[in-house]
Amino acid sequence: MTAAIAAGRRLFPRGYADFGYQLLIWFGFLAAYQVARGVADRDPTRAFTNGWRVIDVEQRFAGLGELTLQGWTQSSRLLETLVSWTYWNSEFTVIGLALLWVYFRRNAAFTRFRNTILLANVLGLVGYVFLPTAPPRLFTSMGFTDTLSQFGGLNHGRPVWKAVWLLWPAWVWFAVMATGNHFWLDVVAGIVLAVIALAIVYRARFKSAIASLL
Repeated sequence: MTAAIAAGRRLFPRGYADFGYQLLIWFGFLAAYQVARGVADRDPTRAFTNGWRVIDVEQRFAGLGELTLQGWTQSSRLLETLVSWTYWNSEFTVIGLALLWVYFRRNAAFTRFRNTILLANVLGLVGYVFLPTAPPRLFTSMGFTDTLSQFGGLNHGRPVWKAVWLLWPAWVWFAVMATGNHFWLDVVAGIVLAVIALAIVYRARFKSAIASLL
């Protein structure tokens, strides 16, 4: 038993039990996510009504820029494949791998990193449940298309990795709009929620940063 515990501590920064606990938290969140989606999807009429409202707001402010992004994407088979792959994998696959990397390589920062991701997603799920909105791809009369339907099978380190981390959010924003799955207002709302989550989890640092600016 002692040898097994020692091996666990060598493999996992905080031992087997803690790693199992982290997996339980993550997969528990995934289950809650699916339940929330099921609740929100029960009222498609309301979702379409809210979708039309979003379209109206966007047209009043800056227009439907998502249509331009879809036009660019559809001009290249490679780009279509890349944005579709990104959409399917950015939420859970990439984030899951990022969580694993931080857990094993930057364990001291893991708890806050995990909490920031979970809090941002929980806030997003609350909005998803209480303000369900149909995605752009369902508004074909406005010129949107369902890019994903064409892909049935897609149903602190080195400088280069730092660049990838910095560019990844912008690429995901592009992908979710180019595939017709989100409005640009969704992206703005997501950024706001992420900032709120960061401000809550890292509130001490935020207070210090604000104080230094005053």
